[in-house]
Amino acid sequence: MVSDQNTKLKNVLSKSDTNITRDIPLNVGAEQSLLGAIISNNLALEKVEDFLESKHFSSKINSIIFDTLKRLITNNQVADLNTIKVFLENNDEFLESGGMRYLLEIAENSVSIINTKQYGELIYDLYLRRELIDVGTDLVNKSYSEFQDENSNSIIEKVELDLFNLTNDGEKQKGPKIFNDVLSDTLDYAEKAYKKSSDVAVLKTALSDLDKKIGGLHKSDLIIIAGRPSMGKTAFATNIASNICMDKLNLNKKNNVLFFSLEMSSEQLATRLLSEMSKIPSEKIRTGSISKMDFEKLLQNSEKVKNLSLFIDDSPALTLSAIRSRSRRLKRKYGLDLIIIDYLQLINSESRNSNDNRVKEISEITRGLKAIAKEFNIPVIALSQLSRKVEDREEKRPQLADLRESGSIEQDADLVVFLYREEYYLARTEPPEGTEKHIAWTDKMEKIHNIAEVIVAKNRHGPISRVKLHFNASNTKFSDLAESSVE
Repeated sequence: MVSDQNTKLKNVLSKSDTNITRDIPLNVGAEQSLLGAIISNNLALEKVEDFLESKHFSSKINSIIFDTLKRLITNNQVADLNTIKVFLENNDEFLESGGMRYLLEIAENSVSIINTKQYGELIYDLYLRRELIDVGTDLVNKSYSEFQDENSNSIIEKVELDLFNLTNDGEKQKGPKIFNDVLSDTLDYAEKAYKKSSDVAVLKTALSDLDKKIGGLHKSDLIIIAGRPSMGKTAFATNIASNICMDKLNLNKKNNVLFFSLEMSSEQLATRLLSEMSKIPSEKIRTGSISKMDFEKLLQNSEKVKNLSLFIDDSPALTLSAIRSRSRRLKRKYGLDLIIIDYLQLINSESRNSNDNRVKEISEITRGLKAIAKEFNIPVIALSQLSRKVEDREEKRPQLADLRESGSIEQDADLVVFLYREEYYLARTEPPEGTEKHIAWTDKMEKIHNIAEVIVAKNRHGPISRVKLHFNASNTKFSDLAESSVE
């Protein structure tokens, strides 16, 4: 039966090959016309220089001529037949492909500068089509021939990466940068930061005391938020996600946040967000123990929440490649400004070696998350558990050594933040009522009630520090202390 199906498939393929003639998508005439327009009027380059590169030309000699024109014009030199000749008279590839005779033909058939951009867009589109053919051909060949050495998911992952690189053309082969260019970009960024420009691509958590310490969430950073259970890690992450989506500091721009919830369902996260906005305890929302007035308040706040540019993926046991693939698709379709993962230890390892220990697996995962942050040029936040040894010592404040399977977590992270609530631990040591110890305990509880400590234990962009925030456990809301006192 299977062999019959294979025979039918071969017959269909052979028929399609004989009946359809497919030409490679290229237009040498458009390339020549564009080059001719630039030679006759160097200002024509301005119409295409932002998106067109020499590699986008199908003809080698056209690619060489465009590259020469671009170099001459960007160096404030006149690009005409004489200057091009000086640059290319010793270029063997240029001479072998027609040389000056070919160049003269192009110059004679130049078009108006008005049509330059349209020709450039056509050349670029045809280049993308040729690249898509290469990606498709590679996919077909690998699907047939490499199934024994490579599984289907890894083939899909590579194809998605190729497609992503096409949509972000120019990122495929960055290569080394000359320091002068790097310095120029750095000074440009510093100037924008000094002028408080909205172009500075730092995401603000909207927790002003924290933002002052860390300077916001920086592009390409891996940020670890860690704490023992019940410290408020998920609440802290959802607060940051909603604040960044709302983007109170820049109302003209929507920030897209992708939240991978490997532990909680999307409905649970939505309940937390509604609780945060409406100030109605999440437990009451879940159990339905709310009044009619509370329900109306809930509906009103749902209108604010429903337009959040927040995407939640609550698929369990995701692998790093699945996280990368899904993030890539979202970035390609909508754009992406921040990824949050709850939490690190729930990411499945892709290692097939059963002898690998968990420390090695976590090391691979953190390196992969840092690579995603750099590839997408956005911050990636990963929540992390702390080891139980915190509970065994008198001082409960976390330290870097407390990170579970720490190894590379500390090494790969640009920012490590611990959440600590003294109230949580003190509430479990209540002395007998009526004693002096109980009076002292009550006084201490009043002082630390609803106080959370954010400990910045590692910061590549500045010093380590501590920040105190207000934390309302009933509606899982973190806020500045000054802000909470006003409320």
